[in-house]
Amino acid sequence: MANVESFDLDHTRVHAPYVRLAGQKRTPHGDAVSKYDLRLLQPNQGAIESAALHTLEHLLAGYLRDHLEQVLDVSPMGCRTGMYMAVIGESDEGGVLRAFESALRDVAAHDRPIPGVSELECGNYRDHDLAAARAHAQAALDAGLKVQPTVLIGR
Repeated sequence: MANVESFDLDHTRVHAPYVRLAGQKRTPHGDAVSKYDLRLLQPNQGAIESAALHTLEHLLAGYLRDHLEQVLDVSPMGCRTGMYMAVIGESDEGGVLRAFESALRDVAAHDRPIPGVSELECGNYRDHDLAAARAHAQAALDAGLKVQPTVLIGR
């Protein structure tokens, strides 16, 4: 089985909320693709409820693209403590941090219908919680986001 970068991260030594460059790959044509860990909650100390995480995914998918052009994908972590974001190129962590902060402010203030929430647009359209998503976004902002260096197990 291939090695998975996140399994090498010492989850006991990181401090959420944060932005972390989780890895980079090159396409066969030489283009860079960067993956970021956008962590909202401290690992193993809590989890974002399914409905809130689903709503955060829908809102951040749009709002992060408003603040960072090269976003390819925004996906929830299986552990439900944050999101992964893939971008084209080699964005600096400071720029990603600023985009994430701006997107979280947008989520915290979101007072319109959640985009993409219908049977046609979403695979589980009934599973959303805007109030909880807004609360998680505000809590991360209140705690103060930072750039988190990668801390590997045993190092």
